[in-house]
Amino acid sequence: MDLIAYILSGLLVGTLVGLTGVGGGSLMTPLLILFGIPPVKAVGTDLLFASITKAGGVWVHGRRGTIDWKIVGLLAAGSLPASLLTLLFLHYVGEQGWKLDALLIPLIGVAVILTALALVFKTQLQRHVWFKHGLQGRKLTIAAVTTGVVLGTLVTLTSIGAGAIGVVVLFLLYPLLPTVRIVGSDIAHAVPLTLVAGLGHMQMGNVDFILLGSLLFGSLPGIYIGSHMSVKIPETILRGALASMLMLIGIKFIAH
Repeated sequence: MDLIAYILSGLLVGTLVGLTGVGGGSLMTPLLILFGIPPVKAVGTDLLFASITKAGGVWVHGRRGTIDWKIVGLLAAGSLPASLLTLLFLHYVGEQGWKLDALLIPLIGVAVILTALALVFKTQLQRHVWFKHGLQGRKLTIAAVTTGVVLGTLVTLTSIGAGAIGVVVLFLLYPLLPTVRIVGSDIAHAVPLTLVAGLGHMQMGNVDFILLGSLLFGSLPGIYIGSHMSVKIPETILRGALASMLMLIGIKFIAH
C-alpha cells in the first residue's frame, strides 16, 4: 500500500465520517486491515489518528458549553485504568511470542458488529420504557464507570467503540440529556482515552507515522466534503448502508 493509497483511505473514511457522523475507528481500522496493514499497526495508528482528529471537536464543544465534564470524569475513571491494564496485557502477550494479529482480528470483528447494531437499534433502545428516566444516584455512577471500563478495554484492543457505541450507551444512561451534550461528552472522553491507548501502542512500536500523516492529510478534506454531502442524502439510508457494510466486514473478520 503506497502513500497515495494511504491518503485516499483517509479521504474515504473522512468523507464517510462527515456523511454519517460515525466515529472513524469503526471504519478506518477494518479498512486498513483489508488493505494489508498488520492489525496491530492499524489499531495503534488509528488510535493516535482519532486523538488528533477528535481534539478539534473538543475545542468546539468546549467553547459552546456542550460538554458535561462530570460524565467525562466518570467515564475516564473507568476507561483510563482499563486502557493501561489492557496495554500491559498486550505487552505481556507480545513478549510471550503470541500472535497478536490472531487475537485482534476477531475482536475487531466483534467491535465492528457491535457498532453496526448500535447504529441500527439506537432509536428502538431509546424508546424502551426501562430507559425513559435513566438510572439515578449511585447506580448511575457505577454504570458510567463500568461503561468506561468496557470502552477503555475495547478501544485499546481494537481502536473501535469510543464513537457510535459510546454515544448509544450514554443515550441510555442519560436519556434526559440533550443530544449535543451527549455527543460533546463522548468526544471529550474519547480524546484522552485514544491518546493514552495510542501512546501505549506507540511504545510497543505499533504506530506507522507515515501512514498516520497520510491519513490525516486525506481525512480533513474528506470530513469537509462528507459534511456538505450529508444534507442531500437521507440519514436513514446512510446509516442503513453503513451498518450493512460494517456487519459484513465484522462477519468476515470473525470468520478469518
